[in-house]
This record gives sequence, structure tokens and C-alpha cells, in this order.
Amino acid sequence: MIELTGLTKTFTAPGGERLTVLEDLHFRLPEGGSLAVQGPSGSGKSTLLAILAGLERPTSGEVRVAGKRIDNLGERDLSAFRARNLGFVFQAFHLLPHFSALQNVCVGAEIAGLAAPLARAREALDRVGLADRMGHLPGQLSGGECQRVAIARAMVARPPILLCDEPTGSLDPRNADHVFELILGLHRDLGTTLVMVTHDPRLAERLGTRLLLERGRMAAPAVEP
Repeated sequence: MIELTGLTKTFTAPGGERLTVLEDLHFRLPEGGSLAVQGPSGSGKSTLLAILAGLERPTSGEVRVAGKRIDNLGERDLSAFRARNLGFVFQAFHLLPHFSALQNVCVGAEIAGLAAPLARAREALDRVGLADRMGHLPGQLSGGECQRVAIARAMVARPPILLCDEPTGSLDPRNADHVFELILGLHRDLGTTLVMVTHDPRLAERLGTRLLLERGRMAAPAVEP
């Protein structure tokens, strides 16, 4: 479950001006639900995702993720919470270039504190269809394959919540569809709560709820397609 209550985020510009990036957001996503976050560039989408991940703190308001209030947690507790409860998939993959696909996913398993991390990493790569590419470096993989490695790394601990920031944005249409179907399948099969920032209306329509941001505010109540 994810719940925002009066969420506001402001920054101070170099000239001293206060900029409001997110303003008075109220929203609730039930456990196992899926959400598409949409809006033009600069509308606050990535900032919202960073706050849900505990990477940014709100200026005011409350943030509950997986049933726990996270906006008032200390850094150590917040790091432990992320490792147990959150998986992340980004547009840029963020794979370690000198590590094989298996080693990249194994790092995720070790950070999550899993027993038998190597076995769990193999299982995760098999789940995303890369059993025969485990020994390859990122530079030896296609963009779609790299994103599948990133998904395996995000899901190796089977976290209850998966946060995706434009996961198909750098892929060609064929690979984008393949990666999206993979994410959607994991969401359905594992009961994972899914939050995805996307500019693609075709993908947004496939998710359970859509949240449209404009200048940091909800342009309309969140709607189901």
C-alpha cells in the first residue's frame, strides 16, 4: 500500500526563490495495485518517485509505503526499509559495466541480505528469460537484454513494491513492448505493487490507475482506465 497525505516538496533556487515541485498531493494505491504516473517534463514525476523511494524527503505531508510511514525515518532505517521493500528500474539500466549479468543481479541479492545470493540471482535471470546470457557483460547485451538484467536485479528479493522510471524510454518499440510485458507479468504473478512513470499512453492504459501531474499538482483525480 502507498498513501500520500498533503505531500508538498519545495526547493530553493540559486537566486533564493522557493520553487514548488509537488503541491498538496493526496493519493492511495492499494497493495498489489498498479499506477501510471504521467505529465509533461518538469511536472514532478521523477521527484514523486524519488520521494516514494525515500531518496528525497518531502517538505511537508506524510508518505506511507508498504504500510509504514517513511518520511520521518532516519537514514539507517530508511536504507534497511528500501532493501527489504523496494525494487527499482530506471531508463538508463545502471548496470556495473565490468560485472556479468549474473554478478550484477547477485549484487542486488547481497544488498538485500538474501541467503544463497548466487542461486537467487540465477533464478531471477531465468525468470526474465536470460538463462543463457548470465556470463555476458552489459556491453555484450542488447538494450532490451540490459533492461531485463536490471529488472532481474530489482526483483531478485521479490520486494512488495516496484518503482519504474521510464523503463522503456530508451528502447525501440519491439523491446519496449517486451520489457513492459515482462514487468506487467511479474506484477501480476508476484502480486507486486507497481508504480511506473511513463510518457507512453499505450502503456499507461494497461495499468490499473493513472495519475496525471501538471506543475506539481494532480491535474484530476486519479482514474482507472
